[in-house]
Amino acid sequence: MHTACRFAAVMAIGLMFTCGATYTQQGQGEETFGCEANPTGNPIGGGEGYTDILSSGDFTVTDIGQLVEALKQAKPGQVVFVAHGTTIDFGEQRTLTIPPGVTLAGTRGAKGSPGAVLVSRRKGNTMLATGGEDVRLTGLRFEGAHGGADRSDHGSRFFSIRHWGAEVDNCEVYNFNVLGIGVGAGAMNVRIHHNYIHHCQRGGLGYGVSTGSSDVYIIANKFDYCRHHIASSGAPGAGYEAAWNLVMSHATSHHFDMHGGRDRGDNTNIAGDWMKVHHNTFMSPHRHVAIRGVPSYGAEIHHNWFRGPSAKQVSSGGNTRVYRNVYGPDKVLEE
Repeated sequence: MHTACRFAAVMAIGLMFTCGATYTQQGQGEETFGCEANPTGNPIGGGEGYTDILSSGDFTVTDIGQLVEALKQAKPGQVVFVAHGTTIDFGEQRTLTIPPGVTLAGTRGAKGSPGAVLVSRRKGNTMLATGGEDVRLTGLRFEGAHGGADRSDHGSRFFSIRHWGAEVDNCEVYNFNVLGIGVGAGAMNVRIHHNYIHHCQRGGLGYGVSTGSSDVYIIANKFDYCRHHIASSGAPGAGYEAAWNLVMSHATSHHFDMHGGRDRGDNTNIAGDWMKVHHNTFMSPHRHVAIRGVPSYGAEIHHNWFRGPSAKQVSSGGNTRVYRNVYGPDKVLEE
């Protein structure tokens, strides 16, 4: 199934995970808050219970040499498969490029499998990058060089998305202290869903997902131990939707953000074009959403469960609607 069609299909089916609040409104049925409203039919964070798992491929690889050769040969529509129980150490391998239309897959979640693990400890390196449209990473674990919050010299980065139609699903991404998944401004229709992203927390950097694109959908992920779980450059045109994500309690700063003109030094107060943050559950005491300027077309923050009091959870320079969220452990609703 084409990636865009597959994503539309999973978004159309019912609940598999519960972690939010529920209200019943007379004449309007059930209204949900937090990630309980997950409609994807797959568990938040992926893993056990995930349904779209590949069990074989056109190439099966067990070491870095085989992986490099398979990626050289793979054509659009083909799968490079890493079997359960495999560990691939990248050693001194520089950034590997995934060719257009190619899927790199493992078995995370199948019959209790944690998924094969691909490890890159090379300092100052980006592990993987898209080489064209419709690249998919699924069912694998990716381990970087360093997961601490100190300002180490490791500079570890996982995945650079620079093309249309990329998808990262049902993966575990961790110990990339600078950046987990980076989405370039020209990369459109990018889907990052059902992943567990953690330990991306280097001081002054530390992003689980960072994007400059205007077309990114960050859906049903579990985040923990990041400095900022989601960040955007906020340049004109930037925008993203974050929904049905579970944000755990360990972070070193605010969780989701959109940078403004003062961050870029471009003499504007623009914080991207748009931003939609809804049906997320935030467990940490830090500020949950920080919009450091004014979104050109507006931001909407609604139907989230914020564990802290309402006065501290969202900051914005303007053109932002914050409505129908619940706050605190008692899930107090504010219009």
